[in-house]
Amino acid sequence: MQYTFFSQLSPLILSYFKLLLRAIFTLIETLKYPPFTPKSQKHKLPPGPKPWPIIGSLPEMLSNKLSAPKWIYKLMKDLDTEIACVRLGNVHVIAVNSPTIACEFLKKQDDVFASRPISVSSYLCSGGYLTTALVPMGEQWRKMKKMITKDVLSPTKHRWLHAKRMEEADNLVRYVYSQCNATHNSNDHKNDEGGLVNVRIAAQQYCGNVIRKMIFNQRYFGEGGKNGGPGNEEIEHVEAHFTLLKYLYAFSVCDYIPWLRGLDLDGHQKKLKDALRIINKYHDSIVEGRMKQWKEGKKTEAEDLLDELIFATVDNPSNAVEWAMAEMLNQPQLLERATQELEQVVGNDRMVQESDIPKLNYIKACAREALRLHPMAPFNVPRVSLSDAVVSNYFIPKGSHVLLSRQQLGRNPKVWKDDPHVFKPERHLRDDGSDVYLSEPDLRLLSFSTGKRGCPGVVLGSTITVMLLARLIHGFSWRAPPDRTKIELVESETDLLLAEPLVAIAKPRLPHEGYLLD
Repeated sequence: MQYTFFSQLSPLILSYFKLLLRAIFTLIETLKYPPFTPKSQKHKLPPGPKPWPIIGSLPEMLSNKLSAPKWIYKLMKDLDTEIACVRLGNVHVIAVNSPTIACEFLKKQDDVFASRPISVSSYLCSGGYLTTALVPMGEQWRKMKKMITKDVLSPTKHRWLHAKRMEEADNLVRYVYSQCNATHNSNDHKNDEGGLVNVRIAAQQYCGNVIRKMIFNQRYFGEGGKNGGPGNEEIEHVEAHFTLLKYLYAFSVCDYIPWLRGLDLDGHQKKLKDALRIINKYHDSIVEGRMKQWKEGKKTEAEDLLDELIFATVDNPSNAVEWAMAEMLNQPQLLERATQELEQVVGNDRMVQESDIPKLNYIKACAREALRLHPMAPFNVPRVSLSDAVVSNYFIPKGSHVLLSRQQLGRNPKVWKDDPHVFKPERHLRDDGSDVYLSEPDLRLLSFSTGKRGCPGVVLGSTITVMLLARLIHGFSWRAPPDRTKIELVESETDLLLAEPLVAIAKPRLPHEGYLLD
């Protein structure tokens, strides 16, 4: 979730908007709006800045040089609080960075905070609130939730689609193997040097391939690229999905001042519509063709999830694995330990399979640590309170938007006392050797959330993430490019991806026959 505003306004609109705000400030500068605390209400709002009438704290947020998430983080740090209230327009936005308080919202009072906010971006991305994840609480959500859990993401369906997932895991290895040998004689299978691999492309396209295979029963929309790589169509398709994710619930002033909604001042609506147009360009013809097959009786049984309906994304697994690989390249002993686990569990005579996952605790710990330290978005998908409530002895008004900080929960020094900003997979291993899971019910980190609006695809998301990381490490040895001694672990200025895509040297480490996966 990224918030941008001033940086995307035209100079003329920006000037007019500043004049408007200045006029408002002149009228009300001596009449700061009192905190919303009815006289009969015993509990106060969480700490936060004193809002202006009508517009709340929008001026302070818009005028600072930080993005909205960073501004909220700084505000909470300055106030020394684990829960804060910022009023934007007439909406109380409640930010939380404490697992204990987060559990009060998502577990103890889950029924109260089980809805979603109305926003331009969520309306566009959900086709008018027809999906499960983004629709406000109501009959549509209940109907879609039942269908998703029963017919799309059930254990039976997960087993049914196993072969399609493994086909794409094999294709991932084949593609990376081809990149290792891209600069070498194609007849020379003994590559002692390895080759440069763009891990971001490999990871994102693997996730995209898995989803396309499960939904449409096809890897490519066109002819595809060489050696299992993406074609232009697949690259455009994945980029469009990441555009949707970037602007979904991104801060937009029109969501808090409704009379500005039609102006698209920050340009988010145009970007979302353009991305949706690209996605629909590839999806619609397949969907229409499939519907025609069923109508004409040419199709009598489901072959993929298109026949059950699903909408999925590729962000969390690819981002977590790219960050994990970058962190582990800077700490080669971690890569060595992960490789040793794979050798012990799998050996070198075959590729790692989904059936090996329960025994790969260190691999899962690496993935879990990446999700803890490097989440895809600053906050979770917002929750909305359906009634007034009291949480952590603070009053939370009906209609409040609750944001749990993915970054700050995962780095909270009260929870992660041992170097919270350092990548240490072993912190997730248990002394008794019990299984490691990517989900976190106690919300010490946010991977798949929890409660009624928790992600129903926990098993699928975990499987994709672990298989991606395990295949990359099992099939290849990795090192930094020759012009670098370390990977720069710097976040992008506009999102939480690595500032530069991870490019590293991969060298096949298994017998050549193991890469012939046809």
